[in-house]
Amino acid sequence: MQLVVARIGRAHGIKGEVTVEVRTDEPELRLGPGAVLTTDPASAGPLTIATGRVHSGRLLLRFEGINDRTAAETLRNILLIADVDPEELPEEEDEYYDHQLMDLDVVTADGTEVGRITEISHLPSQDLFIVERPDGSEVMIPFVTEIVAEIDLAEQKAVITPPPGLIDDRAEIASARDAQDAEDEADAADAEGSAGSADSAGEES
Repeated sequence: MQLVVARIGRAHGIKGEVTVEVRTDEPELRLGPGAVLTTDPASAGPLTIATGRVHSGRLLLRFEGINDRTAAETLRNILLIADVDPEELPEEEDEYYDHQLMDLDVVTADGTEVGRITEISHLPSQDLFIVERPDGSEVMIPFVTEIVAEIDLAEQKAVITPPPGLIDDRAEIASARDAQDAEDEADAADAEGSAGSADSAGEES
């Protein structure tokens, strides 16, 4: 099985290094020196990683045969692809490869359908499930234990316990708008009442 493990970004420095957007939970394994990766487009590869290091929170790679900034710039936006055994499992418990999570149905603990995982976004702070809702919209679900309660590969589903506003933000916005409208109506009614009282006081005098 072929999996996208990174996307090449801009050139860094003058010695052929590039920044990469990591798309794997195991960069040490998939993006280590000596790794040979196919590419998309295929004509750009295969590429062999010569060196790798972290700089200011970003992974920098240099590939064999890419020795200056001009050559590095030609690699921008190329996807790096690794061959992975589909039966292979991560070493750590409760960890998953992206291909295991893709297309899982996402439901809440009470069985309410949320959508389907269409993408895994690996950010520096956390991973996100990009979930397509039944209406075609998307919602981002942080892949953290406080929210993702269970991954059931046998049943092909992810069970979540979302905090208020995570998946029902549109409903909350509507509720807030309704509450504001009600408050405005109440203020208007109070203003009319105050005006009426003033008129009555004027008649009595």
